[in-house]
This record gives sequence, C-alpha cells and structure tokens, in this order.
Amino acid sequence: MPAQVLAVHTSPAHAFSKYRATCIELRAGHGLVGDAHGGVTVQHRSRVARDPSQPNLRQVHLTQGELLAELVRQSMPVQPGRVLPS
Repeated sequence: MPAQVLAVHTSPAHAFSKYRATCIELRAGHGLVGDAHGGVTVQHRSRVARDPSQPNLRQVHLTQGELLAELVRQSMPVQPGRVLPS
C-alpha cells in the first residue's frame, strides 16, 4: 500500500500540541517554514542548552497512523497533532 500523509500540523511556538495546516512550505536544510522546530541549527530546548550550534537533524517529525491507533487502543487519548485532555 502506498504511503499517505493523513495530517500535517505546525506551530510557531514550542508546544506539544500543534495546529492543523492545510498547506506547508518545506525548505531543504530548514524543515517547515514557520514551525518552532525548523531551522539550520538545533531547536529542541534541551539540545540548545547543551550546544546551540549543533545541526538541526529533527526538523520534521513523522508519526505512523498505526502508532496513534495503538495508543488510542491502550487508552491514551491522542490524535494527529495533539494530546487530548483525559
């Protein structure tokens, strides 16, 4: 079965939940334009604290739909882009 993108979420702020996007701009060596995790150097707070000059190797996160479905089966309230309050 060919791979499908079911949803794309982004946020300009470092937050667990992100906003659903109807379209995005991906930039090589940067990631999602306008997303808090995009950039040439590392953007994760813990990694910035260690060495802010590290290259950003985590510009885009991909999560399998099967993983989200399994987490829901295990009573973990998740949806693409966010965790729901329990």
